[in-house]
Amino acid sequence: MAAAEHSVTVERTPEDVYAFLVDGLNNAKWRSGVRSVSHSSGPAGQEGAVYAQRLAGPGGREIDGDYEITEARPGEVIRFQVIAGPARPHGVFLMGPDGGGTRVTFGLSYEPSGFMKLMGGMIQKTMDHEVAQLETLKTVLEQ
Repeated sequence: MAAAEHSVTVERTPEDVYAFLVDGLNNAKWRSGVRSVSHSSGPAGQEGAVYAQRLAGPGGREIDGDYEITEARPGEVIRFQVIAGPARPHGVFLMGPDGGGTRVTFGLSYEPSGFMKLMGGMIQKTMDHEVAQLETLKTVLEQ
């Protein structure tokens, strides 16, 4: 199993952070690998919403990275499942008050199977990079 987690404190309210994160159209503003994103089905920013993403992949090729929101509790938690692409991790954003701001934790987990087991090192490196981009989220939200 591959897993990665990173936390930051953002000087914004949990509701502000949640509203930004639950809107998948904001992904390209803080995640460097997102080439394009669109809302494709379900209620935008709520459980059941599906966002179609094109991501930077190996060798400069773009890959699919569509995901579905599986749990959404305002100001507290957003869970999602990647539903398209070579790797399909589960993810979570946890939010809670921290002083005058919000402690945000981004976690990813993935159980590779078949050929993907051979790519364990690359998958772990990619997941570590993804969660570390919370530092960029912090910068974007605090501007």
